[in-house]
Amino acid sequence: MKKMMVLAAVLFTSFTAIFAQDPDVVKGVWLNDDKDAKVEIYKQGDKYFGKIVWTQNMYEADGKTLRKDNKNSNEQLRNRTIQNMVILSGFNYSDGEWTGGEIYDPKSGKTYKSKMKIKGNSLEVRGYVGNPMFGKTTTWTRLS
Repeated sequence: MKKMMVLAAVLFTSFTAIFAQDPDVVKGVWLNDDKDAKVEIYKQGDKYFGKIVWTQNMYEADGKTLRKDNKNSNEQLRNRTIQNMVILSGFNYSDGEWTGGEIYDPKSGKTYKSKMKIKGNSLEVRGYVGNPMFGKTTTWTRLS
């Protein structure tokens, strides 16, 4: 009986170690589901953030001026550029998910609560209002 208990403990520990996910696995560059933006996810302190590093329409019609955040509900933020804009903020890692964060959508100018989860080589990003049940999930592809 004692051998069975030891064996069970070893198997449980091994199983947990094999399937435990490194929280930093989310770091890197991801292509959004519309394939028109690349977001670099990085860690600052113990939280995860993401900034836009490329968009399909990075510049205004003149081809020189970087596009601005003109749909932001906060007028004071409308002059910031889309390039290097932080759109994912404040995520904590727990039990295979990054939760407690927010995602900003520069296309609409709205901010949503958000959580993220990796499935294979994809990142499921869920934005929601109130309860995660009331939201939308997009699937991003890892680039690096």
